[in-house]
Amino acid sequence: MTETETLRLLKPTMFQPALPPRNPNAHKGLFGNVAVIGGDDGMVGAALLAARSALLAGAGKVYVGMLCKEAPTVDLIQPELMLRSVSAIRQLTQLNVVVLGPGLGQSAEAINLLEYWLAQELCLLLDADALNLIAKHVRLFDLVKIRAAATIITPHPAEAARLLGVSVAEVQQDRTASALKLAQSLHATCVLKGAGSICAHHDGVFFINSSGNAGLASAGTGDVLSGMIAGLVAQGLDAFDAIKLGVYVHGAAADALVAQGIGPVGLTASEVAKQARDIINQLNKKHSLG
Repeated sequence: MTETETLRLLKPTMFQPALPPRNPNAHKGLFGNVAVIGGDDGMVGAALLAARSALLAGAGKVYVGMLCKEAPTVDLIQPELMLRSVSAIRQLTQLNVVVLGPGLGQSAEAINLLEYWLAQELCLLLDADALNLIAKHVRLFDLVKIRAAATIITPHPAEAARLLGVSVAEVQQDRTASALKLAQSLHATCVLKGAGSICAHHDGVFFINSSGNAGLASAGTGDVLSGMIAGLVAQGLDAFDAIKLGVYVHGAAADALVAQGIGPVGLTASEVAKQARDIINQLNKKHSLG
């Protein structure tokens, strides 16, 4: 790691407080509305993990729109989530941020949904198959570039390689440069996931995460990160501040779980989402005590 990169490490002192203090008279409408769209056949869990994570990160209300043929109408584990059809999600007028991609698939319907939401004037977080579709279709790539509202992308190295048209090895050879190139080419805020996740802004600023461990190399942890970031955006953080906090908290949650003897082997995404809530509240508490 270069001296410049060392100076750009994310540290807990940057996030005290993690979020603005909550007024005792606050109501759920003050903490934003998130929609998660995805969950095609066989991938319902991805959308639910993202949505649960957004709620646990503090979002006021979280909606879920699924593409699967027999979509559930309630999440029995997290009944606070509001499950709707993808068409009904379009009718919601007070959304602050939409997560598009967890379990989305690459069907014609998925492409149509992506085209629709790219044209909307609200923050979009694009992950998983949304990124794969953008990499495959030039017109979608171009729609991302011209968006006026904030766009967040959260690729892992293989998704980043597809977007850049290079090999995974080339992405990993210079992760910072790859993240910055992605952010600039799509005029987006980028999280390049992996050991030492890179948070990059299209203006050339970047940070490197200092938290996390190999326990995060399991199914669903990326969905949890996407939902967490969206939950932070819903509460008023701008895109870059949200990805920095989300990435740090995500890793710190995994570190805390391993310290408790939960993982790294067998660490699950759901455990990370719940522990992340504790990390956010701890950061806020440290500030109030200080």
